[in-house]
Amino acid sequence: MSKTINSAEFQGSLVQPKPLRRTFVLLAEQHIWVFLALSLLLFSLASPYFLTLNNMSNLLTQAAFIGLLAIGMTLVMINGEIDLSVGATLALACALAIGLQESIGVWPAVLVALCSGALMGLINGTLLALSGMHSFIITLGALIGIRGLVFIYTGESALMVEDFSYTEIVEVYLGPLSLTALIFLGLAALFQWMLTWTKHGREAFAIGDNAKSAHEAGIRVKRHKVINFVLCGTLAAIAGILLSMRLGTAEPNAGKIWELWAIIAVVLGGTRLQGGWGSVWKTVGGVLTLAVLRNGLSLLNTPNYIELMVMGAVLVLALVIDKVLGFGHAK
Repeated sequence: MSKTINSAEFQGSLVQPKPLRRTFVLLAEQHIWVFLALSLLLFSLASPYFLTLNNMSNLLTQAAFIGLLAIGMTLVMINGEIDLSVGATLALACALAIGLQESIGVWPAVLVALCSGALMGLINGTLLALSGMHSFIITLGALIGIRGLVFIYTGESALMVEDFSYTEIVEVYLGPLSLTALIFLGLAALFQWMLTWTKHGREAFAIGDNAKSAHEAGIRVKRHKVINFVLCGTLAAIAGILLSMRLGTAEPNAGKIWELWAIIAVVLGGTRLQGGWGSVWKTVGGVLTLAVLRNGLSLLNTPNYIELMVMGAVLVLALVIDKVLGFGHAK
C-alpha cells in the first residue's frame, strides 16, 4: 500500500533544508573563520617562521591598531553609516599624546588625546544629525580637515617623545599577548556584549535595518547615531595613544588609509555596508585575516605590488560577500 502524505507533511518536506544546504548556509555565515583558517594553513606551510610564538605575538599586536578602528567602524556601519575620518583621528590623538607631554604632563596629555577622539566623533555625529547629509560626505571632509590640523600641529614633521619610560607602558605581556592586543580583545568583547545585550545595541540594528520604521517605533535615531560616532572616534583615539606608546613618535601621516583597512576588515566579517547586520567578533576575524595575509606575504618577501594586488582582491571579495549576505538577509 502507498503511504498517504497529508498537506502539512508535504509542506514541511519542502521547507526543511537538506543537509548539504544547511552546511552551505553555516559555512556562508561563518565564512570569515574558514577564510582565516585557510590563510593560517597556507602560510604555515609556506614559511617555517610564520607559526612561531614570537611572530604570532607580533601579528596580534600589529592587528590591534586596525582592530580598534574596525570595532568603531562596525558600530557605525551597523547604523547604516560610515566614518572615513578614523585614520586622521588616530593621527591627531597620537600627536597630542606626545606633543602635550612637555607642557601638561604624560597622563593629562593622554586624557586630552582621548577626549580629542570623542570630540571628533561628536562633531561628525552632530553634523550628520543636523544636516541630513550622508556620513560619507561629512567624514570625508573631516578626514581632510583633521589631517590638516595634524600637519599644522606637528609642523609637518615627526614629534618625538622625550621621556622614553612612556614607551615602556605597553611593554607588558600576558603570555604571548601584549597589553595592546589585550586592550583590543577586551574592547571587542565589551562592544560585542553591548550590541547583543543592551537596548542601545538592539536599537542600533533596528536603525540600520530601517531608520524610518525605527523612528516611527519611538527609537531616537539621531541620538543613537551620535553615540556610535562618539564611540568610533574614542576608539580611534585609543588606537592613536597606543601607537604613540609603541613607537615613541607621532608622524603626521600616521594612520593614513587605515580607514580603508578597517572597512575591509568589517565587511569581510559580514557587517553589511547598508546596515542592520553585523558582529564585532566577526570583525575581529576580518582583522586577523588581513593581519595574517599581510604578515605572511611579508615573510615570503613578496614584492609590494603583489601585496597590493592581493589586498585589492580581498577588497573585491569583501564587497562580493557584502552583496551575497545582503541578499541572504533580505530573504
